[in-house]
Amino acid sequence: MKKIILSSMLSVITILSYAQSPLSKGSSQLNLGVGFSGWGIPVYIGFDHGVGSDITLGLELSYRSYAERYNGYDYNHSIVGFSGNANYHFGRVMDIPSKFDFYAGLNLGFYSWSSPNSYPGTHSSGLGLGAQVGGRFFFSSKTALNLEFGGNNAFSNGKFGLTFKL
Repeated sequence: MKKIILSSMLSVITILSYAQSPLSKGSSQLNLGVGFSGWGIPVYIGFDHGVGSDITLGLELSYRSYAERYNGYDYNHSIVGFSGNANYHFGRVMDIPSKFDFYAGLNLGFYSWSSPNSYPGTHSSGLGLGAQVGGRFFFSSKTALNLEFGGNNAFSNGKFGLTFKL
């Protein structure tokens, strides 16, 4: 009888853990929030899709605007970014509790920098290749807080937001 109860309890724990685990192959999630940057406060929306047991591929769209004083003149800038990312999730291999999702990966994107024609500075549009490390805390089976740090991309310092499993 003890073995049946123990087996049943382990089955329930496993099912609940799976409900909060990182994306499984074929499932998707939506991410949105704000970023940390020296050039204004970016807002972003992203989509991740599980392509393997621990691997996700994603797309992200970001926007920011900011004002700059340069050589005694004020200039307004806006930056639109579109990027793709690939992440490896460490939960299974590091035996991390299922309500946490820790990951690291690479991203590649294009950033369109819009400034007034009279702006004499050196900001320009272009490609960005970067890396990121982040984590999520699932406070329900479908909703999480996310925090990510990265470099050499539109969110050169990081970002914070919400994740919703679809």
